[in-house]
Amino acid sequence: MDDLRMRAAAPGDLDAVLAFWKDAAEGTSISDDRAGVERLVARDPDSLILAELGGELVGTVIAGFDGWRCHLYRLAVHPDRRRRGIGSALLAAAEERFVALGGRRGDAMVLTENERAHHAWRAAGYAPQPQWRRWVKPLAD
Repeated sequence: MDDLRMRAAAPGDLDAVLAFWKDAAEGTSISDDRAGVERLVARDPDSLILAELGGELVGTVIAGFDGWRCHLYRLAVHPDRRRRGIGSALLAAAEERFVALGGRRGDAMVLTENERAHHAWRAAGYAPQPQWRRWVKPLAD
């Protein structure tokens, strides 16, 4: 994987990222649209990290830092490229970003039903916190 390249997404990448998530990400989010991703990149230009091999998008992670906590979303690797270290490289890039920003702990949004993801997150050193439950209120349709 010497030619694996990590970089922040640019506005011109957003359509490709949204299409990639349809193939590579599990589940959908209320924010999985052009306007949502544009807001993310406008607010925090380095938060959406892309992994590329030979110019091809093969993985993503959103590494959001709100000044208090480090949040990981949309860790996705193309199904044909999994188990080759791309996810680990994306997490390493995200964690390096967090440390540089002063972050102390990363948390990840992981679907309860996504057993494959559970294995990957555990292998990366993450564990669920049984004392916490996510509470959500949609603010828009």
